[in-house]
Amino acid sequence: MAMTTVVGTMLLHLTLLTKGYSYAQLQHIPGLLILVFLLMLLCPFNVIYRSTRYRFLCTIRNIIFSPLYKVVMQDFFVADQLCSQVPMLRNLEYVACYYISGSYKTLDYGYCTRKNYYKDLAYAVSFLPYYWRAMQCARRWFDEGERSHLVNLGKYVSAMLAAGAKVAYEKDGSSNVGWLCVVIFSTAATVYQLYWDFVRDWGLLQFNSNNPLLRNELMLRNKAIYYFSMGLNVILRLAWLQTVVHSTLQGVDSRVTTLFLAALEVIRRGLWNFFRLEHEQLNNAGKFRAVNIVPLPFHEVDEED
Repeated sequence: MAMTTVVGTMLLHLTLLTKGYSYAQLQHIPGLLILVFLLMLLCPFNVIYRSTRYRFLCTIRNIIFSPLYKVVMQDFFVADQLCSQVPMLRNLEYVACYYISGSYKTLDYGYCTRKNYYKDLAYAVSFLPYYWRAMQCARRWFDEGERSHLVNLGKYVSAMLAAGAKVAYEKDGSSNVGWLCVVIFSTAATVYQLYWDFVRDWGLLQFNSNNPLLRNELMLRNKAIYYFSMGLNVILRLAWLQTVVHSTLQGVDSRVTTLFLAALEVIRRGLWNFFRLEHEQLNNAGKFRAVNIVPLPFHEVDEED
């Protein structure tokens, strides 16, 4: 329903343009659409899945105020999704600035990007998802006492450094020092993240496994899917290289390239989600916190028994 609304609004926007309306007259439409979605999310009435919306808002609250709340799986799972949505968060930052500053009235699309406070806020937006996730790792280490959470915290710190280097390089793309910092920090963060993806989150790369470089228990029968996903994850993790080599197609707007890279990250995160949940289920079953098979149908027991 939400996607249909977005596409319908885009078609309405284009239709009104063909009818002779100017861009200035139609600038309210995207802002109103975002406002409608926000009101739907915060609607207190028991419509449009109120319980789900309430649980989602509680999860976002737990993430924002990390490490004050005890971390459960849904909290760190959603926080990991936010780490893949940094481009979306920065776009929301721009949209908020565009409408709050009144730039939509004059169609001054570059007003926000010229302001220092916008650039400074871009640093914060790029850092926040990784900071929240790092604080969750700190809280889990405090509650559970496992050092692996501190190692995981280091992964998000490296991602914060890489994100900061990228933002600084975008601000001053002519700096050789900035270019070198992006390469060093992004390479270190990528190696760190790939290790954690394969070994810790997916439980793969077990050299003593009956399935080479995988693990003993697999939910998918076709092992090639795991190898293909590992290779694809490596390739998509290297998408940051576009930032330093400027490999854009001739005549293609840089914003289109950014959109394409963000879409690739969504695909990578979707793969990560599947294998992360698979490993979580198998791990919980191994520790008797879940079962892999529920026999159905249940046999009715006679009252005499």
